[in-house]
Amino acid sequence: MKSFVTLLKNELKLNIRNMNMVIFAVIIPLVVLIILGFIYGTKPAADGTAYTFLEQSFGALCCISICAGGLMGLPLVVSEYRERKILKRFKVTPVNPVKLLVVEFTIYVIYCVVSMLTLFLFAMLFWKIKIHGSLLLFLGSWLLTMVSTLSIGLLVGGIAKNMKSASVIACILYFPMLIFSGTTLPFEVMTSKEVREDVRLKYRYLDLRNQKVKDNIIFRSKVISFLRQKMTDMGFLEIQTPILCASSPEGARDYIVPSRKYKGKFYALPQAPQQYKQLLMVSGFDKYFQVAPCFRDEDARADRSPGEFYQLDFEMSFATQEDVFRVGEEVLSETFGKFAPKGFKVTQAPYPIISYKQAMLEFGSDKPDLRNPLRIIDLSEFFNKCTFKPFQNKTVRAINVHAKLSKGQHEKLLKFATGLGMGGLGYLEVLDDLSYKGPIDKFIPDELKGEIRELAGLQAGDTIFFMADKEDRAAYYAGQIRTELGERLDLIEKDAYRFCYVNDFPMFERDPETKKIGFTHNPFSMPQGGLEALNTKDPLDILAYQYDIVCNGVELSSGAVRNHDMQIMVKAFEIAGYDEEVLKEKFGALYNAFQFGAPPHAGMAPGIDRMIMLLTNEENIREVIAFPMSGTAQDLMCGAPNEVTEQQLREVHIKVRD
Repeated sequence: MKSFVTLLKNELKLNIRNMNMVIFAVIIPLVVLIILGFIYGTKPAADGTAYTFLEQSFGALCCISICAGGLMGLPLVVSEYRERKILKRFKVTPVNPVKLLVVEFTIYVIYCVVSMLTLFLFAMLFWKIKIHGSLLLFLGSWLLTMVSTLSIGLLVGGIAKNMKSASVIACILYFPMLIFSGTTLPFEVMTSKEVREDVRLKYRYLDLRNQKVKDNIIFRSKVISFLRQKMTDMGFLEIQTPILCASSPEGARDYIVPSRKYKGKFYALPQAPQQYKQLLMVSGFDKYFQVAPCFRDEDARADRSPGEFYQLDFEMSFATQEDVFRVGEEVLSETFGKFAPKGFKVTQAPYPIISYKQAMLEFGSDKPDLRNPLRIIDLSEFFNKCTFKPFQNKTVRAINVHAKLSKGQHEKLLKFATGLGMGGLGYLEVLDDLSYKGPIDKFIPDELKGEIRELAGLQAGDTIFFMADKEDRAAYYAGQIRTELGERLDLIEKDAYRFCYVNDFPMFERDPETKKIGFTHNPFSMPQGGLEALNTKDPLDILAYQYDIVCNGVELSSGAVRNHDMQIMVKAFEIAGYDEEVLKEKFGALYNAFQFGAPPHAGMAPGIDRMIMLLTNEENIREVIAFPMSGTAQDLMCGAPNEVTEQQLREVHIKVRD
């Protein structure tokens, strides 16, 4: 060890006297840094990035010193020692020639370390740069680059016949490596999730190199593989249904595809394989499933991707609503149990079943989040007995929380409420003596104060909030306030997936603009009460065998017991404004197939993208899709939708109008 240190000191002195490596490996990278610093300062690397140009370029600057030492320094030294027979002479001394090579390798490691530290200190002092992402990963990649480059240098020095040939080989390697080390990426891969979304999607192939993003896609593959195996084990047969199909009114806008062969006619991409899976039941396939691509021309949301999505579509013959519930529970409970993050609790079967009416009353939404313990109550009748005119003859909903809020908290809640469109947010505080404090107290007669206490279950220390409007608006406001209170007061259960079924949806609804009656959900659903209900009941009072699975306030699945009776189907479509001829035209395959007899059947279709979004705790569904559309329904990477040639338009008989 002593001889190594002595040799290192002597060789380092000789190297420093030469000054070449000091200039090329230390000073030049520093000069480049200073120039870039004065030009770019703290400007972002690109539009939408969360880091500066200097932070992005820091790794490349470090590579300059590595390339200088590894390709322009070390090979020349080694080849010179070989050419002058210095290494051969060391064989007859106590110092092994290998030790000399190790010393030279160490010297250039020192240059690399000194250069990196000098660069970082200058950049941090003058331009406040920092290492984004993992420091260990950065140091690991820097170390790997240094060791591999210096090893190449040793190799070049070992194979070159003399210094001149070593210099030629080194130059051939040096300049390309130097150029590529400074190749500018649109963003830093390790911190790509900090970059603006449109930039990430434009360069999605780079974004997918980010390990966190990549892990989501790998995770997605594992979940889908498990779902396939689970459905197969349960006796379901995987069958692919067509992508090019007929356009039909199924609730959303179709993506249409013009036909070249049949002028003026169009295919449609399937919103769901609805008709095909029902036809499979007619065909005698009693258990079908598919990881089905679905296409709907809809606007994007955080939990909905525009354009296309995937669902676990399944259907069963001779099945009731309860049969479908059992399959859905088994599949989702096992999937979430297997793939949920460690420590997360998952609702076990049987899931709670909540009617649509109950959900809208108690949760203010048909997608109830059961992690929130707060419940909404109806106080409409009570306030009709009071003197508070803004609440009379209106739907009044209330939420009781066992908490006393500060003045600041009340002000923030009021601001939130007015932001929703509410005129205000009434409340009462329950004092220790069970008296009330708040702006509504004076409007409640003394003889009724005990009644509201019993109705709302009020206790000392409670605060109750009131929302009043038309029924649908009151429900919406109450649901939003419930969620906001749950979040502000930290009441929402953490690390849990809470499932429930929502069923008994209305079959029909009235369009607020046209006043016409239409389907609320799937038009192929069986009405409760069958044909008799359609003939005798007010359409708005008819319920359907329709159901959703909801998890943590997110709709994961919708489904229904299907209408398999042609008489009932004709009557249902008639109520919705479609005569039998329209039914034949739009749903001809089902209409004709049902003439030959159809078994009772039912099914559902959990959304795969949403499942994975929940399991990965991502807030945006696009994080779990390999190549998602942007929020504006564009493929920013490939440039879709794009223009096509006039010839292509002529082939499909299309003329674009202004």
